[in-house]
Amino acid sequence: MGNLNKTSLKTQLSTVRAFVKFLETIDAVPTDLHRDVILPSLKHGEDVRDVAVSEEESEAIQDYLTKFEYATFRHALFALLWETAIRTGTAHSLDVGDVLFEERALRIRHRPDTGTRLKNGVRAERLVALSEELCTVLEDYIRFNRPNTTDEYGRNPLFASQHGRMHKSNLRNAIYALTRPCHYSGECPHDREQTAQDCEAIAYEKAAKCPSSVSLHAIRRGGITWRLLEDVPKTVISDRADVSPDILDKHYDVRSEKSRMEQRRSILGLGGGDD
Repeated sequence: MGNLNKTSLKTQLSTVRAFVKFLETIDAVPTDLHRDVILPSLKHGEDVRDVAVSEEESEAIQDYLTKFEYATFRHALFALLWETAIRTGTAHSLDVGDVLFEERALRIRHRPDTGTRLKNGVRAERLVALSEELCTVLEDYIRFNRPNTTDEYGRNPLFASQHGRMHKSNLRNAIYALTRPCHYSGECPHDREQTAQDCEAIAYEKAAKCPSSVSLHAIRRGGITWRLLEDVPKTVISDRADVSPDILDKHYDVRSEKSRMEQRRSILGLGGGDD
């Protein structure tokens, strides 16, 4: 395991620890032996470039949201981030009027004079197409769950609190809390009891301490990778997500070498690979 980074090492040791705990239940090893398997501690965000929400995780989270938090702020935020792969700052900058329901599109604008900026300035202004399903979620969120407030500039922020435009930190905290596996699946992959005594990440304000919770950027990275796996041309993804092809390759494409090869095989019509 000498070539493993700390994140991968912790994942593999968590699996070993869970197996040892199972062996304890059948009296194959001494009781509490699993406690001797020490997991390395990670700073939140360590190896962040490797972190991306997978399509399977996104489906599980959105299934949970549809059933239990339909058209809430968190549902609207996660669904929008996953489908559009926009940046945190872009999501923060949106107004209600930027969702163009008749055109099924999102209008993204650089408005520094009224409190919101885009990372790449006016060059990042664009229209982003939306699915009918996402439009329905956003429409219901705005109609039923969005606070009817304006910000200090008189704008109507899409993601609002009772006091105006929601701070970026509130967007981040909501995603940290939502992406804990115990929250959306009821299961913990880290062998923790779902109690405050056994897991400090149970509390909403400490959700970022969960090893499996992710940032908004991990959703952006996952959404981009998902589109790449669907054979969407990189130029289309680049324009849609406002990221250059070179940066996309370096920081956002987390496909494995094998999956890239199989995609090339399919495009070239070479038939399926060996099992």
